[in-house]
Formats: sequence, C-alpha cells, structure tokens
Amino acid sequence: MITYPLLLEKFKTLLKENSLKFTKQRELLLKFLYENKGHFTPEDIYMLLKKQNPDINIGIATIYRTLSLLEESGIASSISFGAQGKKYELGLKQHHDHLICTVCGEITEFFDETIEEQQEMIAKKFNFTMTDHSMKIIGLCENCKRK
Repeated sequence: MITYPLLLEKFKTLLKENSLKFTKQRELLLKFLYENKGHFTPEDIYMLLKKQNPDINIGIATIYRTLSLLEESGIASSISFGAQGKKYELGLKQHHDHLICTVCGEITEFFDETIEEQQEMIAKKFNFTMTDHSMKIIGLCENCKRK
C-alpha cells in the first residue's frame, strides 16, 4: 500500500493539474479515506469530518467534488447503490470484489484467484482486452439470514 506522504504528493499534483487549490478540507477528506477501512457515502464522510474537526468549515459540495476528482484519478473507488447513491473507499488498495447485503448494507471484501483467472479466460475467448473489472455479489449476509 502507498504511504500517506506519497499519496499526499500525488493528490497535490492532481489538484494542480485540475487548477484546484490544496486546502485543509480536501486534505482531511484524503486522510479520512486513507485511515478508515470501509465504504462511506459522501454524507457519512461529511458528518464524520465535521464531528472530528468542528473548528474547520467544510461543505458537502467540497466532499462531492473532491470524491469525484479522486475517483476519476483512481485514488478513490465507489460502489453504486442506484438511487441510494455511491459508497467510496480508497482505490489504491489491492484488487478485491464485494459481497453486499441488501438488508443491512454490510459490504464484505473478498479476493478469489479462480474468479480472476476465469475472467481473464473469458476475455481471451472473446478476443477482448480487459483493462479493469469490478464484481459485486448482492444478497443476504449471515446475520440477516439468521433473523
């Protein structure tokens, strides 16, 4: 995994390339994604950052714009929940796929070498050059099945 100082430099370069200022608010968002394992809506991030940093004025629009920029650059990635929006995570982690519970919303990350190999074989079979992929399996987690 990339170190935070290297990530911060990459972020500063990204902002400069997009004619945006480096601000404490944007840095707090980046640091939040780096330090927190999990998947968060923009609203979750906004509320947690405001709670952790009551003295810093941060707007929800800044959260949305910065997440969009981070996602376009590959620093963040998201899982879409349709009308319910997206949940974000740091995108520089090792590749993984997701199990998503439709009842409680729990997201479990997993990696399976067999699935990865099958995807490559399918792409090759259809003479398709795969550049990326994402998999989300939707259903019920163990806890919700018990209820």
